[in-house]
Amino acid sequence: MYKERWYYSVWFISLLMTMWFLILPLAAAITLIVFRQKEMKKARSEWENSGFKEYGEIKQASSELRNQYDSLLSQKQLLLAELEEFKPYQNEVELKQKLKEQNNLLEKQKESLLDQVQLLEDFNELEDKYKEVETSLNDLISSRQQVSENVDSLKSQIVDLEEDILMQSFGFYQPKYGFETSELYQNALLELRNEQKKLVKEKRATNHSTDWTISNDKKKGKEFILDTVKLVLRAFNNECDNVISKVKFNNVEASEKRIVKIFTEINKLTDMQHVSITSDYLNLKLKELNLKYEFEQKKLEEKEEQAAIREQMREEAKALKELEKAKEKVEKEEKHFTLALEKAQLQLAESNPGEQDKLLEKIKELENQLTLTQKNKEDVLFRTQNTRAGYVYIISNIGSFGENVYKIGMTRRLEPLDRVKELGDASVPFLFDVHAMIFSDDAPMLENTLHRTFTHRRVNRINERKEFFNVSLAEIEAVVKDNHNKTIQFTKLATAEEYRQSAQMDKELLHA
Repeated sequence: MYKERWYYSVWFISLLMTMWFLILPLAAAITLIVFRQKEMKKARSEWENSGFKEYGEIKQASSELRNQYDSLLSQKQLLLAELEEFKPYQNEVELKQKLKEQNNLLEKQKESLLDQVQLLEDFNELEDKYKEVETSLNDLISSRQQVSENVDSLKSQIVDLEEDILMQSFGFYQPKYGFETSELYQNALLELRNEQKKLVKEKRATNHSTDWTISNDKKKGKEFILDTVKLVLRAFNNECDNVISKVKFNNVEASEKRIVKIFTEINKLTDMQHVSITSDYLNLKLKELNLKYEFEQKKLEEKEEQAAIREQMREEAKALKELEKAKEKVEKEEKHFTLALEKAQLQLAESNPGEQDKLLEKIKELENQLTLTQKNKEDVLFRTQNTRAGYVYIISNIGSFGENVYKIGMTRRLEPLDRVKELGDASVPFLFDVHAMIFSDDAPMLENTLHRTFTHRRVNRINERKEFFNVSLAEIEAVVKDNHNKTIQFTKLATAEEYRQSAQMDKELLHA
């Protein structure tokens, strides 16, 4: 930033010039003006190198220079007036010489001031350019904002597209046929392949013309075209079969695109021969792809269903075996207590008065045991005859599935905890905790009610044979109370002993 020294100020130079007739003050004033010009040029050079940072200060300095220029012009007029007053008293030649020198000096000063005026004009031009740059910058900022909005919009579209791809990659495939059995799918596939063969046989699988000549031989031309058709269909069929055989839940859409790409590429290769596969034939292949995928999925579902049925049959067999065993046991116990009671009654009839009290006490105990055994026998017979009687269990496994995830299942076992122990085998890292074991005359109905109520809270929304639900224990208890007329005790706290001990050991190792 240029800061003018006091002896370069206008008032000081003007003061010296008022004493022009003393010669030395005039020379000093001229010298100061020359040095002032150099200082100004130096300041201008520094300003050019510094850019816009001192633009305001330089502009102010330029304004002051313009004022100084106007002031010097006024001083010149005053000096000229004074010269007129002193004219009679000076030698005309000497005065002329001095005036000439002063005029030269003023001319130099004028040139210097003109340079400064030009500098000021340059400043004004730079100011205009600055405003233009500022306007352009504002336009760019506005454009940038618009571009940023467009980018955000595109990002949103990309996110939507990624979600669609993610949904496809995780198997959210919408069935196009929905046949109930794999056999129906198999029949549909056979019909579709017969339709493809029919198109090939009727020469409607390709667009082609046999009006082709090779070396002016139409027969060779026709044979060439027909061979090309065979090669095209063979290549397309082989490629499609390869794609269809590898279709899975996460590549259905990609497989469709692959078949369309093969269709396009093969048609380009035979473009010169005017041979191309028809869209009808392509659509049949795409249908075959979807049918094949759904067929394999249906077979997998049926396999899982059969496995579930076999598991249920094994469970039923175990339950029946337990019931038969329990029946034999209670019948044996009933016979034993009946015989013991008859024997005790005979002994009572033949005993003396001193032994009767003991025998009466024994008979009473045997009667109670017989009554209890007969009740157990009735329960076993009821369970044997009523195949819907059983236990609905509510269990959790925090270490394996986390908080508020419960398995709601059913078993007809006489000892339902045996089923819970089987579920906590090597397939899960920790044992299950039992929160409720509910006996019901219609256990399947109670289980289905619970499953239906919490169907939207299933952990696995695809496979309903997985009986895990993300729900609170209080919600389960409320549904049970509304659909079961017996008092049930729910265990709120999950012990999860092995899991909690393992977590504590991990914590100790972390801080060791």
